[in-house]
Amino acid sequence: MTSFDRRDEAFEAKFTHDEQRAFKARARALRMLGLWAAGKRGETGKAAEDYARRLIEADIGTPDAAFNKLVIDLAGHGVASRQIREKRDALFAIVQGASASRPTAGN
Repeated sequence: MTSFDRRDEAFEAKFTHDEQRAFKARARALRMLGLWAAGKRGETGKAAEDYARRLIEADIGTPDAAFNKLVIDLAGHGVASRQIREKRDALFAIVQGASASRPTAGN
């Protein structure tokens, strides 16, 4: 194996690791957002956890689907899309900050 091959494999491994880490961070943020939204809807416990899980699942296929779902689900609960967007952005920033401070494998 040449040094180029080793470098190429290392790059691919890093790319895969970074993508997995980003996916997990997004899922954590969406879970927190889903729990927040469930609270606005008056849901707690298992119902809130189930709602958060459905939100994550909606996001897997189409990233905007989670936001659109929240807008529709919270419209009747006095929550504007601006509030949802602000909460989403704040939670994503928190998760990204926490993710950036975690050591990566090999560091």
